[in-house]
Amino acid sequence: MASAFGKILLITGPAEFLAERTRSRAVAAITAEAPDCEVQTATSAGLGPGEIAGLTSPSLFSNVSGLVLTELQDLPDVARDELLAYAAEPSPDVAVVLVHGGGQKGKGTLDKLRVQASVHEVKLEAPKYERDYARWVATELRDLGATIDEQAATLLVAAVGQDLRALAGAANQLASTIEKGERVGVETVRQYFGGRADVRGYEIADAAIDGRIDVALEHVRWAETARVAPVLIIAALASGLRSLARLSDARGLGDAELARHVGVPPFKLRILRGQLRSWSTQGLADALAAVARADLDVKSGEADGPFAVERMVLQVSAARGR
Repeated sequence: MASAFGKILLITGPAEFLAERTRSRAVAAITAEAPDCEVQTATSAGLGPGEIAGLTSPSLFSNVSGLVLTELQDLPDVARDELLAYAAEPSPDVAVVLVHGGGQKGKGTLDKLRVQASVHEVKLEAPKYERDYARWVATELRDLGATIDEQAATLLVAAVGQDLRALAGAANQLASTIEKGERVGVETVRQYFGGRADVRGYEIADAAIDGRIDVALEHVRWAETARVAPVLIIAALASGLRSLARLSDARGLGDAELARHVGVPPFKLRILRGQLRSWSTQGLADALAAVARADLDVKSGEADGPFAVERMVLQVSAARGR
């Protein structure tokens, strides 16, 4: 495997979950290559003169160092020039990961980075259509050492929804239940995600975000009966709230660019705008904190999954309009 040091990994595209995962894997590869490497994470916005040089300087505690620079599209001009100068002559003792959220903003910087020999780009695009999501699921399972037929993959997308984080969790769950190399069929998907195919994480999320608490709790109980994994519901609610948060922070963007920024199809902006009218910045923060607590409780085993999900839905609904 080629060394990450002296190189720049450029991650581009609006698929937030894929970008997060690619970034995490890149950092893991850096620390696997050099266990004593200190990897810093910084946000591009607001970087001033000389800060790029400081961030890409060797560590005081190790012979090597790493840098993850996020939101590259917001990099100021003065820092951009320094970054491009660094890319032309990177330090052999530093590994750099750059993350650009997609869209046209900062395209000039991307174009100049792409021609540098030190830069390797990974372009990430989320699936667009249901059949594309089914293919994505098949790829996930193949990477996990399993296979799935087309009908079963389509059923999984219908049952779980189109949130990539939730689908990745579902693929992991399926892969862990079968022997390595075994094919996942329709019956296996129905066993773990069947019951009511319309009990989907995003439906529970929409109901909670809309304040339809009775509907949300009813779907939560159906989901429990159908053995839908709590982490999938949590991931769907987190995704919905993050979309609202990104929309609330956006200024001066046209609908096409705004949709890319938020990470949703353009037609969904109208729905999100309607939902956002009932949410304050503090309310969104409180709701996201409730989701994070539920995620931690379920994954750590501190709380029973169904109980944690119901409590999360109640707390999210209570934060609406706060």
